[in-house]
Amino acid sequence: MKTLKISLLCLFCLGVLQSKAQYNFSKVDAWLSANADNFSGRAFLTIYKDGKTVYANSVNQPNARQKIGARLLARQQQKAVSLDNYTATTVLSIASCSKWLSAALVMTFVDEGKLKLSDTVGRFLPVLSQNGKGKITISQCLSHLTGIKAAALRDDLADMRKANNMDETIAFIAALPMEGEPGKVFHYSNVGLQIAGAVLEKISGKSFETLFQERIAQPLGMKNTSFGQKKVVLPAGGASSTAEDYVSFLTMIQNKGLYKGKRILSEASVAQMQVNRITADVKVAYTPAEAGSGLGYGYGEWVTKSSILANLSPYVSSPGLFGGFPLLEKEHGYIAVLMTYNLKNKGRQAQYETLRQLINEAVK
Repeated sequence: MKTLKISLLCLFCLGVLQSKAQYNFSKVDAWLSANADNFSGRAFLTIYKDGKTVYANSVNQPNARQKIGARLLARQQQKAVSLDNYTATTVLSIASCSKWLSAALVMTFVDEGKLKLSDTVGRFLPVLSQNGKGKITISQCLSHLTGIKAAALRDDLADMRKANNMDETIAFIAALPMEGEPGKVFHYSNVGLQIAGAVLEKISGKSFETLFQERIAQPLGMKNTSFGQKKVVLPAGGASSTAEDYVSFLTMIQNKGLYKGKRILSEASVAQMQVNRITADVKVAYTPAEAGSGLGYGYGEWVTKSSILANLSPYVSSPGLFGGFPLLEKEHGYIAVLMTYNLKNKGRQAQYETLRQLINEAVK
């Protein structure tokens, strides 16, 4: 028996070594090190392919200014200061990477027939109808096509955090001006998913966080992912997560809604999430720097420029303001998740594209 155990261990170790030797990630290592300063000096990158982790590496090169920033952030969040390496289980605020998770949660209600993408929000939230916004659809909420002119992202978040409950956030959104007809103007913001989150709470009688845990986090084993227990949940940017947890979520998306044999989303819903909604007749009012230009958008996720003509994307992503970058590369069959925390977003989309190309080169 002892000999058998030793033999099995040797076979496992051999398999791991062969997996690592299969790909040459030296250029990815170099990219991670070269871009450390753009990611507050610390970052963690993992790549998952063919059912296993094929790459995991962290960089920890903060300069003096970045160390001071880390201490200030820890003080603001009332946490102990840590400058340890980020790992697969390091919990970080993920900003707009949250949108992908929230859109998936909405789609679970669509799958169950409790909500239609064509449903208008005034049916559930009368205050929006009272302010001329009742005909906005759930689909438009998930794709930033509400036509509502939102404030700058950071100002908008500050206003949302002043609210005492979800109803107050919707009343605030109801009072915002319109900048175009719903479905005809793309303005990347927090408002659409906030409305969608409020609708879920109304039709279920449960909090957004409870729904997320029951329908997404727990079924996927995302033990360290949460929107928190604050007075008001922010579906568009309020989640914290880990690289390990986000890989589980993307594995489900990659498998067309299945995770370890369990159906989380229908195949149709996963496909709907990846359809580009920024069609030729849509005016683009605002996109964030980390997303770049020339991209399409589905439900909670960006689709690549090359996919717009085909309507479905060969790769999809949902980068966040703080530098998080979850990526599902469909053509090359891998998942990559970059976790970091930094507000420096100038030129970030070009950096992400370089990283994607380097990974593609390594795994081809």
